[in-house]
Amino acid sequence: MKIEDPHYYVNGVVSQDRRILSKAITLIESTLPAHQALSQKIIDLILPVTGKAVRLGITGVPGVGKSTFIESFGMRLVEKGHSIAVLAVDPSSKRSGGSIMADKTRMEKLSIHNRAFIRPSPSSGTLGGVARKTRETMLICEAAGFDVILVETVGVGQSEIAVASMVDFFLVLMLAGAGDEIQGIKKGILEIADALAINKADGDNIEKAKLAQKEYESALSLLAPSSPSWFPQVLICSAVEMTGIDDIWKMVIGHRKKLTASGELEEKRRRQALDWMWSLVEEGLKDRFYSNAAVRNRLPHLIRDVEKGAVASTAAALELLNLLEE
Repeated sequence: MKIEDPHYYVNGVVSQDRRILSKAITLIESTLPAHQALSQKIIDLILPVTGKAVRLGITGVPGVGKSTFIESFGMRLVEKGHSIAVLAVDPSSKRSGGSIMADKTRMEKLSIHNRAFIRPSPSSGTLGGVARKTRETMLICEAAGFDVILVETVGVGQSEIAVASMVDFFLVLMLAGAGDEIQGIKKGILEIADALAINKADGDNIEKAKLAQKEYESALSLLAPSSPSWFPQVLICSAVEMTGIDDIWKMVIGHRKKLTASGELEEKRRRQALDWMWSLVEEGLKDRFYSNAAVRNRLPHLIRDVEKGAVASTAAALELLNLLEE
């Protein structure tokens, strides 16, 4: 079977061949037109065997210990018999396009476990630090039999809404000392969080973590919950001492059961599929705009004119858009 044949990848992914799984994800991340066409065929073929995994997004403030938490959380899940895929999105350099890609070195135990798969992917400047093809990669991993998909994102910010739009449960990791930090956390993050987990609740920090827990619970009580079946919870944990990890997983499963029973989970995934479609449409329109010969020819001149103040920004934008109709 030729590697240009989508069935080569589909059969390999479904049979849990790690080498072919990695190749399929590389194809999905490629920007070459031939690779994009092939990856789309692969996605279409594997779609019927996807959708059964728990999709969990994880973000956190700088220094919160995301990688340590994910390793501890992941190790506990594989010990329980789960198979876990971690899609760790690294920040890409805007200057060079380079990426740190160091997640495997930060998750030493999890990265070598036979029931775990860690895939670092560069964000390529995509909004929220979410890799351009994270949704497709998630589907590939589900088809490969992974029943828990973790999407680790870059930092905390309003753009993390992009992450919440592709997962079932969105967990925000926080640090103790909420009195000061509660002012810094953006309301948008609290509104989309299904739970907050205060990490590093160990040693002399336990009492601070409990105080922070009350502060965050108070802050969440001021917001209207996004789901009639679920009110965001605040838990404390220590990724280093492995305390509170089981409680977080029980909470995720409890959330899943409630939303499944009410039909909200199915409805949520339908909305996410539509969001995905529109984001791809917008992405495609942007690509076609910049690949248009007339636009490429006229754009440098208009940029110079706008910078000099010779042409208004509105007029320049309208002229460029009109070029697409010619």
